[in-house]
Amino acid sequence: MALERKPDAEKLPVSQRIDNRMSNPKRRKMTPTEWAIKGELILNCSCTVFCPCVVSLGQHPPTEGDCKAWMAIAIDEGHYEGEDLSGLNVGLMVYIPGKMAEGDWRVAAYVDERASGKAYNGLLQIFSGQAGGTTGLFTMLVSDIFSAEREKVDIIRDGKKRALYVGRKIQGEVEMLEGSSPDHPVMISNSKYWMGPDIIAAVGTKSKVRDFGRVWDFGGKSAEICPIDWKGPR
Repeated sequence: MALERKPDAEKLPVSQRIDNRMSNPKRRKMTPTEWAIKGELILNCSCTVFCPCVVSLGQHPPTEGDCKAWMAIAIDEGHYEGEDLSGLNVGLMVYIPGKMAEGDWRVAAYVDERASGKAYNGLLQIFSGQAGGTTGLFTMLVSDIFSAEREKVDIIRDGKKRALYVGRKIQGEVEMLEGSSPDHPVMISNSKYWMGPDIIAAVGTKSKVRDFGRVWDFGGKSAEICPIDWKGPR
């Protein structure tokens, strides 16, 4: 799949932005280190019904054959080799050509502009899988990190609503599905899903992605919200 790159004098080539920090994404190897993240992951994708990856653990194909998605990671508390990550946000633009478990994910990362140099580097290590631990499987699943940029990444958590804003590139809003009890949304609990055991079902309400020549609209499509407690292997 051809990827369009926009001219921008302030953006370094991918080889300089990422590969000077880690091995070529197509041949990454884990370098286990100490890190931890607690917070929440929000995801909105192109599936027309609730994401089949959750209950099938990535073995069932997406409802539309492939998966286009944005993800938002709000870090309430965390660190990477002693560097504080608390309060930082990360946005991801993700394309998966088939079953989640079969890999070949292509990812663009939008890292909070407030992150220090070490925190920025650490977040790339974590979300590439190279730092090992919970996200270590990404070394096998993610074939191409085609962009990593510092951006103003805003994540809003308000009652049953969640939102991710990365300028005009991602403007995503989702809302939890109501269950029989108004105070308890529809959810899958005690799963073995990679994000975490408890997944709240949601739906995209206003959700557009415009970057790298792509224009995606996930309004009315599958979404999920998951408390996360991820950590490195040490």
